Amino acid sequence: MSEFGFIEGIKKLFSSLPERGFEGIGDDCAVLDIGGGESLVFTVDTLAEDVHFLRASSSAYEIGAKSLAVNLSDVAAMGAEPVASLLSLSLPADACGEWAGEFMRGYHALSEQWGVALAGGDTTSSKTGITISITAIGRVRNEHIKRRSAAVAGDVVMVCGELGASAAGLRDILDGDTDTPFAIVHRNPVPQIEEGRWLGAHKEVHAMMDLSDGLASDLIHILKASHTGAEIETANIPCATDTATAVCGGEDYKLLFTVAAASAESLQREFALRFGYAPSVVGRILPVSEYGEEICWLENGVRIFPDWQGFSHF
Repeated sequence: MSEFGFIEGIKKLFSSLPERGFEGIGDDCAVLDIGGGESLVFTVDTLAEDVHFLRASSSAYEIGAKSLAVNLSDVAAMGAEPVASLLSLSLPADACGEWAGEFMRGYHALSEQWGVALAGGDTTSSKTGITISITAIGRVRNEHIKRRSAAVAGDVVMVCGELGASAAGLRDILDGDTDTPFAIVHRNPVPQIEEGRWLGAHKEVHAMMDLSDGLASDLIHILKASHTGAEIETANIPCATDTATAVCGGEDYKLLFTVAAASAESLQREFALRFGYAPSVVGRILPVSEYGEEICWLENGVRIFPDWQGFSHF
């Protein structure tokens, strides 16, 4: 069973239960309308030792900051402002002292940077390694919420920054080169919180999510939720390294979004004035009738058929 097949099975299993005001599975965060034109958004991520991080090549401080950063990235992808987190830790005996203290200092530093309260959590012992589970909570005006299902045929597809540096960094780390520029990027992701809030306030921005598993996988989520296809020009992808790594590598935590074509250039200009760089146009959204809910890859305008797949957890 694939990861996403498993998730679809969960959605069907729980579909008969009342939603209690929640918009559930399907976006980077669950959404709960709290009245007054605002909603809370909720996301949870789990990081397992030797799957999401290697203790030998990352400091406890870095792991603490990264574990929160990847959750705040999901909040940013909804156009929301992060306000709180819940933290659960399962720790083996050799991580319960100095390691745990340094982890919390890293977690606190990022929490302090973004004004994110630690509202609670849990700690347990572990026999097999460290497991970190975090729930992040954000707050957003309802009209600013960005969903994967909002892409429209004719939209342009944009990304906020270079792709592939994190995957190249993991490759360096596995090769024993733990202090390369790419390795540092991999260990220290930066959630695009300010960019997410800014894009959320712009109605010409339609669908949005963050790039955690790679463009080849993550864009498919938007296409399936929006019942559209897409055409991506590989020459326009802002690559930190080779195209395959940029498209398939994952853990970039850059924002991927679609914009009404008529507003794309003005949004790029305004964004550049605000943040000092412009998001890159990498393609366009197509009617589903052209290629189905899939990506058509182009190389200088010519269709290609690469076997590109993003990261899969199963």
